[in-house]
Amino acid sequence: MSSIDPAEIAKFEAMAAEWWDPVGKFRPLHLMNPLRLDYVATQIAADLGADRRGPNPFAGLRILDIGCGGGLVAEPMCRLGADVTGADAAEANIEVARLHARQMGLTIDYRATTAEALAAQGEVFDVVLALEIVEHVADPAGFVATCRDLVRPGGLVIVSTLNRTARSFAAAIVGAEWLLRWLPRGTHDWRRFITPDELAAMAGGAGLAVVDRRGMVFDPLRFDWHLSDRDLAVNYILTVRRPD
Repeated sequence: MSSIDPAEIAKFEAMAAEWWDPVGKFRPLHLMNPLRLDYVATQIAADLGADRRGPNPFAGLRILDIGCGGGLVAEPMCRLGADVTGADAAEANIEVARLHARQMGLTIDYRATTAEALAAQGEVFDVVLALEIVEHVADPAGFVATCRDLVRPGGLVIVSTLNRTARSFAAAIVGAEWLLRWLPRGTHDWRRFITPDELAAMAGGAGLAVVDRRGMVFDPLRFDWHLSDRDLAVNYILTVRRPD
């Protein structure tokens, strides 16, 4: 079985050439990325007891970035010393990611494949990242269960997505797509957004334990992002662990 939704893949393949354009269709991700990367690196370093200030703090760590797109997260994880696999069902995304990694002199194992195919091959990672993807899959609960299969006992799964609230409709649909036109209309379907409690329940149903969850809040006045312990109304990020 596959959680892939062909219509969702087609949307992102149509925009693949713009992954590394900071003012293009992926501008919202470029704006969010520093905060998202810092959160991910902090969670991993705390779990490993690693010093992020040292050279290659994630050396020896195997990380999967599922739904990697053009490599906005995979490349920084590689620079931190991790052995990174980037997987995306949209082949055009993988072509862009491979080209950019070569230009940057980075070695990343990019694959045009699905989470289910990787699990069927017996692949296992220390950390699985599923960032801004779960709202685009056909079976979110099944996808979370597959992420569980892909992470080693004691390993982490980090998922970021959009909450299903009136504020998220206003921000992600009306604001980002209709008014600001940062994204093409129809990029997101608000009905497919997942609340933090729903995602936590999916994780629990898959045998994963919630470690941390935070809101990622955009400040339009300062035009930057910050983490929040309380405001998860629009974007949020969840860290879960597979028990030993």
